[in-house]
Amino acid sequence: MYSLQFTAESSSNGMIERDFTVGDVPGVLWSPPSGADRAPLVLMGHGGGTHKKHPSMAGRARLLVTGCGFHAAVIDAPGHGDRPRTAHDEREIAELYRARAAGEPEGPVVVRYNAHLAELAVPEYRTTLDALQELPEIGADGPVGYWGINMGTAIGVPFVASEPRITAAVFGQHWPEALAEKAKGITVPVEFDLQWDDEHIPREAGLALFDAFASKEKSLHVNSGRHKELPRFEADSAARFFARHLGGRAVTAPA
Repeated sequence: MYSLQFTAESSSNGMIERDFTVGDVPGVLWSPPSGADRAPLVLMGHGGGTHKKHPSMAGRARLLVTGCGFHAAVIDAPGHGDRPRTAHDEREIAELYRARAAGEPEGPVVVRYNAHLAELAVPEYRTTLDALQELPEIGADGPVGYWGINMGTAIGVPFVASEPRITAAVFGQHWPEALAEKAKGITVPVEFDLQWDDEHIPREAGLALFDAFASKEKSLHVNSGRHKELPRFEADSAARFFARHLGGRAVTAPA
């Protein structure tokens, strides 16, 4: 079992930000400035081609930390952020760009590549959760959520399906191939985002993945717009969802 090592710390926007490593996997933990007070944890998964400190990750963390009083953490996926790309990564990325330039569907490439990354990342998320729960401000018996869209869903669905410590999850915007069978094993509350006019993921594919979750409580959030036009207010909705299911305080919009 790897221990968590903090490598840097800063404070801004009402949050404490601490870079860490678990083994050779880099991550970041955002926390309230109240010290060692116990609070729920939300693990996050970033999108494809981005990294742990992408503005979308920091923005979601701010909603969770300053709006709900939670901790939020994310690690760089394999081949992303501060982690080197392998020859396999380079081949898959080149194939994606080739398909895009040729006007071919991107889904088959993305599904295949993301499934490979998930095989590597799921054990890393489990080890990271083990390490984070050793911290006194999080603890081993507190509620834990997971929030990941796009590639964050590709990694998050098999992770949540195999991890009984997860209390609730937010997913969205991914194809059902390689994920639908895993989704059938998820019974915790789920909120799912789908773009009705997504140029990459047919709406029938998104609906099929949502339908596969075995959760008694699951809600589908559908908005008009293309793949990268998910409304920002869906992040507010996700924070309220976690506040309901993880026991946080009422969500307030950050100033």
